[in-house]
Amino acid sequence: MKSPQTSEEAIAIRMVIVDDEQDFAQGLARLITGNFPRIRVAVCTSGKQALQEMAERPAQLMITDLRMPEMGGMHLLAETLKHHPDISVVVLSAYGTVETAVQALHNGAYDFLTKPIEPEHLFRVVEKGLERSRLLRENSRLQQVVIRQDTREELVGEGPAIQRLRSTITTVARSEYTVLIRGESGTGKEVTARLIHRFGPRAAKPFLAVDCPSIPENLLESELFGYVKGAFTGADRDHRGLFVAADGGTIHLDEIGDISPPIQAKLLRCLQHGEVRPIGSSQTCHVDVRVIASTNRDLEAAMKSGLFREDLFYRLNVLSITIPPIRDRIEDIPLLARHLLNCACREAGISEPEMTPDVMQWLSNRPWPGNVRELQNVIRRLSVFCNGELIDMDLVRRVFNTSHMPQAQATDEHRSGQPPASYKDAKATVVNAFTLNYVEQLLTATGGNVSEAARIAGLSRVALQKIFARLGIDVASYRGHSTQADALNTNGKHR
Repeated sequence: MKSPQTSEEAIAIRMVIVDDEQDFAQGLARLITGNFPRIRVAVCTSGKQALQEMAERPAQLMITDLRMPEMGGMHLLAETLKHHPDISVVVLSAYGTVETAVQALHNGAYDFLTKPIEPEHLFRVVEKGLERSRLLRENSRLQQVVIRQDTREELVGEGPAIQRLRSTITTVARSEYTVLIRGESGTGKEVTARLIHRFGPRAAKPFLAVDCPSIPENLLESELFGYVKGAFTGADRDHRGLFVAADGGTIHLDEIGDISPPIQAKLLRCLQHGEVRPIGSSQTCHVDVRVIASTNRDLEAAMKSGLFREDLFYRLNVLSITIPPIRDRIEDIPLLARHLLNCACREAGISEPEMTPDVMQWLSNRPWPGNVRELQNVIRRLSVFCNGELIDMDLVRRVFNTSHMPQAQATDEHRSGQPPASYKDAKATVVNAFTLNYVEQLLTATGGNVSEAARIAGLSRVALQKIFARLGIDVASYRGHSTQADALNTNGKHR
């Protein structure tokens, strides 16, 4: 039988053979390379060695023995598909049974071989496995093209970090495993969760996002798992809960690190057995839900301190995505700034001004601890206070440095030869700048605690919240741990 590919592309074809019996593995490698001269075969004697080999040099096909010390073939299969979903895996065993073959195929194996191996059968499996991997890679490439086109509003940027994120989303979306999205506040965790759902096999089914910290602890259990009539005071009807409502689809548990130990235990049971038990009920109901969790907390530290269950962490962390902060993709800030300015102007119904290069440089040099959310707030403020067709550094100084504002304003007017603004307009500019500066200091001092900020300011919560809304201030960006939305949705607004 001839090699399946004779072009130069075949030079890049790699496969891995894993068997703790080295002589057998090397004999199998000689048999394959003798029939497929352009395939490069790596022989590994353990699952750990195979994973390291594929991490350094990705392969299109893997043949692994089923029974091996330390890491068996089924475990290696799961780990391989987690990190390399486009690879075709063939499980090999001298103890082949129908049950073992079915289990391997159910776990994601492409095919199953038994020892002793018939060479012609082996060649057919290798050829078809390589063709399958080629089709999977092509499908992945096309999906990335689609995502790049369809996510211009959600994932703005063309730098290496955002490109890797798009690629990872494409890969993760194709599977059904649970996902843990990690990243700082404001980086775009909910956007990522929605994209995983949109480009996955459950796209036509419900997507429900749950902001865990925003729901009181005593209500979170009933919201997630439901309750039956009479379960507690006020339960005058059955409530099916969000897991049942999301059946067949995806549920996004935002800020999973904040849920209490009792809720963690019930969530673990749901993930383990695919079932939930409503409060007050003696019966469980089966649910088919893909769980995507997200957090900006250090869950490893939370586990060490006993605040987060280790078994739940490993159930959630099957696939993991870490979203880069803005400081790791500075090259994308100009694109982000223009996109957010366009969104802000659309929201306000005003024409979009231009940004001068020095403003872009100023934006690029800022640390942005609040990431996209903080950048959005800055852009919104600049658009609100811009009275002309240009956002320049004089405007930046007026909006963000009140001590220099009058001098900058006077200097600007003197240089332009224009008469001063009316008393009313000039006063409004000064008052707005003072208010913005005062409120920012207030929220920084109180860590975003609105009640405490209102007490210090001598204002009611309602009055203070009206000021926040008028100035486009997002209180969550001042908290050490945000309880609001994680990123922008498709129209640039907070959810």
